[in-house]
Amino acid sequence: MEQITIREIAKLCGVGVSTVSRAINNHPDINEETKTKILETIRRYNYVPNNSARNLKRSESRMIAVLVKGISNPFFGTIIQTLEREIVHDRYIFLLQQVEDSEDEVEVAIQLEKEKRLKGIIFLGGMVTHSKDSLERLTVPYVISTVNMELPQDQESGAVVSIDDEEESCRLVSRLCEMGHRRIAILTAPESDMSIGRSRLNGYRRALKDHGIESSEELIIHMKRDEVSYTLDCGYEMARELLERMQGKTLPDCVYGVSDTLAIGACKALFDAGYRVPEDISVAGFDGLDIAEYYHPDIMTVCQPREQMAEETVRILLRMIRGKTVNRRVIFKAQIRDGASVRKIQQEDE
Repeated sequence: MEQITIREIAKLCGVGVSTVSRAINNHPDINEETKTKILETIRRYNYVPNNSARNLKRSESRMIAVLVKGISNPFFGTIIQTLEREIVHDRYIFLLQQVEDSEDEVEVAIQLEKEKRLKGIIFLGGMVTHSKDSLERLTVPYVISTVNMELPQDQESGAVVSIDDEEESCRLVSRLCEMGHRRIAILTAPESDMSIGRSRLNGYRRALKDHGIESSEELIIHMKRDEVSYTLDCGYEMARELLERMQGKTLPDCVYGVSDTLAIGACKALFDAGYRVPEDISVAGFDGLDIAEYYHPDIMTVCQPREQMAEETVRILLRMIRGKTVNRRVIFKAQIRDGASVRKIQQEDE
């Protein structure tokens, strides 16, 4: 698509070119209302100032940006390493960009497109919904990886590589129910979350319903909005909150953390409170991190095929960059890894 010019921006806003220039350079000698109108038009049309455009044209970029929301989550470690290996192997430049929880990852990507002249974009983590208008502003191929998002039908420049978080969460909780657990607590994302935490919570609720168990809101612990998500400390504090709620009440049979880090943090909180895992309370996680396997007791979890997902993400993106046809939606199957952190409740225990 041909780049819009500063004269066209000026015409759209009904002002002179010099006024547009003052708005871009944050000059004080400009009406705030006019400035806001100009900057909004620049954003809408993805205008790149001429000096930036000239600099970008000097060399053909071979840069692929990987935008990560929740970079502190160790789940992304193996994925990022694999993405970098595969991208560099094909002689592209690897750019890693952290996206804050409060930021819109698509807006960050659009800005990077302007600044770096990207060839492609990979999104890790983030929301499971974005508007069609927002995605259409991306002018290079992109892959949404690790997030099971529904793309608009006509978004041929985008693709999704993920697992089905709701379905895999449902399978895990169903396994817990089949092992005799009835009071299953869940440590999950903030109530406002629109990403994997919401999907895994939906799977939890569906599994309970399938087994004739009523979902209890007192057994659902949400992260605080201002917390650094999916950390060991976060799991610890959430489990403490759960135990405080349960004072004078029947304890849950099992605590399910929607990430392994939450589950391991919960184990520490249970130990500090004098409980044994799994003798008093079982604990299950999600993601299949190495630490969950080597923790004691080893954590029952859902193992995502992280390396294969990362390899497929790069393969699809490179094919789109080269103008080739791709499968725009690839959903991998996860595996439940049994662990000593969950015990089977015998008939006499019920």
